Amino acid sequence: MPKKKLPPPQPARRPRADAKRNRERILEVAKEVFTRFGAAASLDDIARRSGIGSGTLYRHFPTRDALIEAVYRSEVEKLADAGPRFAATLPPLEALRAWMLLFIDHVAGKMLIVPAMDTVAGGSSRLIMGSRGLIRAAFAALAQRAIASGDLRHDTDPNDLIRALVGIFHTAYEPGWEKTARRLVDILIAGSRPTN
Repeated sequence: MPKKKLPPPQPARRPRADAKRNRERILEVAKEVFTRFGAAASLDDIARRSGIGSGTLYRHFPTRDALIEAVYRSEVEKLADAGPRFAATLPPLEALRAWMLLFIDHVAGKMLIVPAMDTVAGGSSRLIMGSRGLIRAAFAALAQRAIASGDLRHDTDPNDLIRALVGIFHTAYEPGWEKTARRLVDILIAGSRPTN
């Protein structure tokens, strides 16, 4: 008996515009609520503040862990996406500096949601480790562009810059760390400029 040919698989449907807006709104509100109330924040409250029903929230995020992870991943994606956007609109060195300052804002926001992230299986460390590649790639592309333009010395290693920047974040629990971090961004850039 000849085998029946299966029909070709249907292409994956793109999410409807309203579903995408709902998801983005949920993530925005969830970030605010988790920042304010921690992991114990009510998912029903998040749904209500988002202007959607609880069923819609659970359709997008079936568990609290899924929502917390999605909030963090969304913030990392926004940070990574800023790299090409800055590169398209700013000169190389300005783009690099703008991204480094945005990274400081990202870390400041992350510090507020870490208590909620710590409740996810594997804790905040797992989420942060999982995002490192995306963040490093965005930074390295901007740094390489600044090196290629001659704004930074040709022997500048982007890894050295990112390590120094990450080192700054070890003081993130101290008052005033953000102001110091912003000043250190300028020091890092100045120290990497050509000397002639």
